[in-house]
Amino acid sequence: MLYEYPFNERVRTLLRLEDLWDKFSFFLAQENALQHHTALVTLFEMLDIVGRADLKSDLLQELERQRQVLAAFRNNPQIEERVLEEILTNIEQAAQGLSQSQGKTGQYLRDNEWLMSVRSRTIIPGGACEFDLPSYHAWLQQSHDIRRQDIERWVGPMQPLFDSIQIVLRLLRESGHRSHQIAQQGSFQQMLGGKQYQMMQVRIADPRFIPEMSANKYMLWVRFTTQDGDLKPKPAEQDVPFDLTLCNF
Repeated sequence: MLYEYPFNERVRTLLRLEDLWDKFSFFLAQENALQHHTALVTLFEMLDIVGRADLKSDLLQELERQRQVLAAFRNNPQIEERVLEEILTNIEQAAQGLSQSQGKTGQYLRDNEWLMSVRSRTIIPGGACEFDLPSYHAWLQQSHDIRRQDIERWVGPMQPLFDSIQIVLRLLRESGHRSHQIAQQGSFQQMLGGKQYQMMQVRIADPRFIPEMSANKYMLWVRFTTQDGDLKPKPAEQDVPFDLTLCNF
């Protein structure tokens, strides 16, 4: 079982958007009206996050930096040229699509009066009933193909953003160095020695143990807990083996 912990707000935002995108994609692929309702609500959640003014520029800068780093490996006999060119092509296409998107990310959705009227009701518990939003109720009665086409049209302009996020997180994860560790009596800490990391991953074979992670620029902590029914997690008292991966561009 894999757990990830971001070391800064930038990576935390990317992980949150990735999680929301995965949920959105799952529910969009379904056919039931309630599942498409969940997809649309998830789209509204993503909209709340992508409005950050510096998200798009941060991604463009990181894509360009990674392109330059990887391009330096061309003609290296130890690097598989086909794989390298495929990654570089994906980076260039994502950066091009992202740079061509105009204005504030998701602004076209905020300008859609009908969608914003639905959004304003969905944040209220039980606020999207048919007597509150009859036009939305009518839309949910459309065929699943029509609903899916509408949602795909609404999310389409944000696709380059999420393509870029997937590439950046993939490169970050692949940069990690994995080591086997043991948390003595359920607790582990490690000095970082002045090195800066973006994220850590904890892999554990026994799902009974749940890691609680924290870190600063000097050291990291992993404390394992166990869940006992409805009670809150309690600290693990035995040694817990796990794999630790520290990721940094």
